[in-house]
Amino acid sequence: MPERSVIHSTFVLERDYPASPERVFTALSDPAKKRRWFAEGEGFEVVSFTMDFRVGGSEQAEYRFKPGTPFPGAGMANHTTYLDIVANERIVLAYTMIMGEQRISSSLATFELLPTEAGTRLAFTEQAAFFAGADGPEMRQAGWTSLLDRLVAEL
Repeated sequence: MPERSVIHSTFVLERDYPASPERVFTALSDPAKKRRWFAEGEGFEVVSFTMDFRVGGSEQAEYRFKPGTPFPGAGMANHTTYLDIVANERIVLAYTMIMGEQRISSSLATFELLPTEAGTRLAFTEQAAFFAGADGPEMRQAGWTSLLDRLVAEL
């Protein structure tokens, strides 16, 4: 049987944050705040980050991996389109990841913000199609787990 050219995966991550849905929404929607927890990090440099947070708007991020990483000097990009936004409740977006010149995945991602007595429960759902040479479902889930953990520092 031939190997499939696309691997499909869906996963859900939930986090409880000791902050109001409004504060969590702001961390997801304010370009300066999102850049800090989402785009910046060790192992790579941010080449560019732009964000037009509105339905139909886009987010573009480009990175270059630093020496000592598995892909030194390689470029990576995320191209995102915002599909649905309900202030303090929900953000739905579609994004494609590109490594060098190769598209490695396309995803539909949903952030749901649910108020709790202690703050906010964030439910993140990703439905992804991984192409040949992609990071794969396990690495993507681990990446989002790390990003959602980093969101705590922004809050």
